[in-house]
Amino acid sequence: MPLLKGGAALQLRNFALNLTFLAVTRVTQSIDDTGVAAAAHAMAIQTFQIGGIVLLALSTVAQFVVPGDMVERVDAKTGEKTGGVLVARATMNRLMSWGFILGTILGFLQIVILPSLLKATPIEDVRVAARIPALLGSVYQCFNGLVFIGEGVMVGTGSFMQLSLSTVIATLGTLLALQQLPQKLGLTGVWMSFGVFNALRLAGVIVHQYVNGPLSKRMIARNSSSSAEDTPMPSTEIVSDEVSDNSISDTQEENDTVEKATIE
Repeated sequence: MPLLKGGAALQLRNFALNLTFLAVTRVTQSIDDTGVAAAAHAMAIQTFQIGGIVLLALSTVAQFVVPGDMVERVDAKTGEKTGGVLVARATMNRLMSWGFILGTILGFLQIVILPSLLKATPIEDVRVAARIPALLGSVYQCFNGLVFIGEGVMVGTGSFMQLSLSTVIATLGTLLALQQLPQKLGLTGVWMSFGVFNALRLAGVIVHQYVNGPLSKRMIARNSSSSAEDTPMPSTEIVSDEVSDNSISDTQEENDTVEKATIE
């Protein structure tokens, strides 16, 4: 049953992602009849994938590393405890920091090599149309690292339904943006809609890590208090029985001492 629920949730997420990309493709192809916008969009996508592949790889790393650190382990030789939710949260924060740093570096690298990438086509109109979308795609890498790694953490912690709902909300926001922005800004509006998509996904990651996720401080504190309440306390009857037994033994020792003194 858990496998069925998790698989259904991830299928919902994949449906939302594919719907977003289909909507983007449809709007892009309807911008003009010359094919310039479609060619420029393809070039901007190639620029975006330079850093996107690396950041997606980090997302896969987060899916394996974080749940591994959530498991508490005891060293058989030293007796030292490792792992647990606090360790997993520290690992998550480290990965998120690396995601932001690498995303910023990769985005800067894309901006640096952007003039060379635009030379891939001899058509000047395509170069001009692709310049701003490719620049936006480079800037988006700064928080795409946070999005990809954060969603990897959500997969690793088993928060499949929350991840899917976050993606669905992002898809709805993108569809609304695609109805307005491309009509005013053309292909640039399409890529601004991409920004809306990833910004809403980032909001879902923030909610998961700081509000209701298993590695949020709030949930860690709640689970700690619950486990403390569930810890069994010593029975008062046992304590009273031990006290009475001790008092009886003390009384017997005193009586034995008195009898010995009387005989002497």
